[in-house]
Amino acid sequence: MKQKKAIIIGSGIAGLAAAIRLKVQGYEVNVFEANEYPGGKLSSFCQGGYFFDAGPSLFTQPANVEELFLLANERIEDYFKYTSSEIACRYFFENGKKITAYTQKEKFSEELSLQLGEHPQAAIQYLSAAEKLYRNVGMIFLNFSLHKTATWVHKRVWKAFSTIRYSNLFSTLNRHNQFNFKTPEAVQIFNRFATYNGSNPYKAPGMLSVIPHLEQNEGTFYPYGGMISITNALYNLALKKGVQFHFNQAVNTIIHSNGRVSGIASNDVVYEADVVISNADVFHTYKYLLQDLTIANKIEKIERSSSALIFYWGIEKEFHDLGLHNILFSKNYQEEFDCLFNKKIIHSDPTIYINVTSKMEQGQAPEGAENWFVMINAPTSEGQDWPQIIAETRKNVIEKINRILKVDVEPFIKVEKIMDPIEIEKKTNTFKGSLYGTSSNSLFSAFFRPANFASKYKGLYFCGGTVHPGGGIPLCLKSAYIATELIKKDASK
Repeated sequence: MKQKKAIIIGSGIAGLAAAIRLKVQGYEVNVFEANEYPGGKLSSFCQGGYFFDAGPSLFTQPANVEELFLLANERIEDYFKYTSSEIACRYFFENGKKITAYTQKEKFSEELSLQLGEHPQAAIQYLSAAEKLYRNVGMIFLNFSLHKTATWVHKRVWKAFSTIRYSNLFSTLNRHNQFNFKTPEAVQIFNRFATYNGSNPYKAPGMLSVIPHLEQNEGTFYPYGGMISITNALYNLALKKGVQFHFNQAVNTIIHSNGRVSGIASNDVVYEADVVISNADVFHTYKYLLQDLTIANKIEKIERSSSALIFYWGIEKEFHDLGLHNILFSKNYQEEFDCLFNKKIIHSDPTIYINVTSKMEQGQAPEGAENWFVMINAPTSEGQDWPQIIAETRKNVIEKINRILKVDVEPFIKVEKIMDPIEIEKKTNTFKGSLYGTSSNSLFSAFFRPANFASKYKGLYFCGGTVHPGGGIPLCLKSAYIATELIKKDASK
């Protein structure tokens, strides 16, 4: 029997996972990548002796990575090593309060009680409910296409519906959290999880209360070598299994006729395939690779997720108050999100996320120094004056860090690189620089998110952060699973 051929457009984390899965299914797999390196947003760089992960910085659910090595019958230890962290995040507030978010829910609940006066069982009950919601509803959402009838006629759906509370569906995440916690600080901590898919907690549904389960119940982890080691491990695994990569080769067209794809064209050369998976931005795929403006225009009308402004700073000093993950909260969180999604600007008092991998591993920064990945939620690129926004935000960020950490940080910044939404769009072809495709700012957002298959073009599938189930490493890896399972089912018909 002739071996079937698969082409994957883009070597982001979902594209790599899809390549491995299809190779295990018996396909001849070719991956086309416009950049000279794999990984998409999950990349890295070194500058002045400081190492920086360029994109995602949080590693949860390592089982999603381990599963790929089990499928490929390879020892993960030969490619990839990681360790767990007992602290998910350190939270800092302008009023001087500090919260250590332990990954053991009992210990975290005790911390909220001691530092904020929350009920000793508040966080335990909240996180237990999140776990129940994840085990029932989340497992359907993460493992099946929401755009297939078969997903909804299964008996597991009715069991899932029985676990959903009124506030999960008909309250915003903020109102849901106000019902469960009495202090503004605790509410703000749990509101923050809406940003994990680039959404607004004052609009997004209470269903997003499931997200803390991944970090607080299942734990956070650190991959040795930084986040780029996830990309390297999957890339090397794909190579070992025989996947062919074509770097610096952008795809120009997805070839199709009579409602079926037959391959792609790159640099005026045609490559045939039985199936094509696009790991590129789904809007970009429809508009430029398929030239289907009807579908592209529909996607364009859906509200985008937030983007980011990132300062990569080499800091010639050690800060013992900081851990691997740190959040310095805005004083007015609701106003910050109004700026992001309505005014399309960055608030003058932004929430600051600081990731410091040198806290976990030597060699990430020179001795006595730290590598700071400083990220601020930003609106998508809508023609703003970004040089002015960057200058103002940098000033406000430094002033806020100085206030909260009680230090003059600027003299210690020895290395600096900046990434803004325009650069994100340029490097990753993500529409308007949105990090997660569409937002989740309504109850039915999950159903508006593009599917993992193209009903109009047989043989065309999608994975990555701009399609179901969403952005972030765990969801991108799940999108690869859903897409390749659909391919398997379609091939068996």
